[in-house]
Amino acid sequence: MNILRVRCRNLEEFEEHYRVDMPTGGVFCPTTTELAPGTPVVVEMACDGLPNKVLIRGQVTAWRPALPRMRVRAGATVAFDPDERAKRDFMLETLRGVRPATRKRKHTRIPIGISCRLRISAGMDLIDAQLREISVSGGLVVGPVQPPIGTDVVLEIAPPGSEAPFDLSGRVVYHAGENQTGVRFIYREGGGSRRLRELVRRFKTM
Repeated sequence: MNILRVRCRNLEEFEEHYRVDMPTGGVFCPTTTELAPGTPVVVEMACDGLPNKVLIRGQVTAWRPALPRMRVRAGATVAFDPDERAKRDFMLETLRGVRPATRKRKHTRIPIGISCRLRISAGMDLIDAQLREISVSGGLVVGPVQPPIGTDVVLEIAPPGSEAPFDLSGRVVYHAGENQTGVRFIYREGGGSRRLRELVRRFKTM
């Protein structure tokens, strides 16, 4: 996973990096690593004014080398993926003061995008979905069904390289848009927390 980090101390610095000319939004990421156009990346935005780091998926559209005499930094221009619109809008509206900052999360979510199956705890049906983000405390599920807030659910996931799928128990805590469901994980057995931390660690290094 290519992670490009952008640090902004204030709104002015953010506006210098942000690309308003891109339909889905985008940003200039300082980096000396040459990246070809079309390379998928994750942009980690760490800006004063945001309650947490925001990790947004995108694709490189261009890379430029440094020009020291002209004080031009090396870096890549990244266009955000269209389905990252909600996170883009949250970041823009929070930094520009349109919406109040939300409560700070204890754990940063990692963008992943792996297939999973969702089951409402009280039922038997498995619903095909995608686990879009994960941390040791929760995840974001995208699928055709949004269980009501407060519903207990089970996610069946099979991470790359795993021999068999395993279950993660959780509770629905919010809805985002028409197909995104926020889940807080619930550890029902002693090894659950340890296994989840190992899983998150693996995704960080992929």
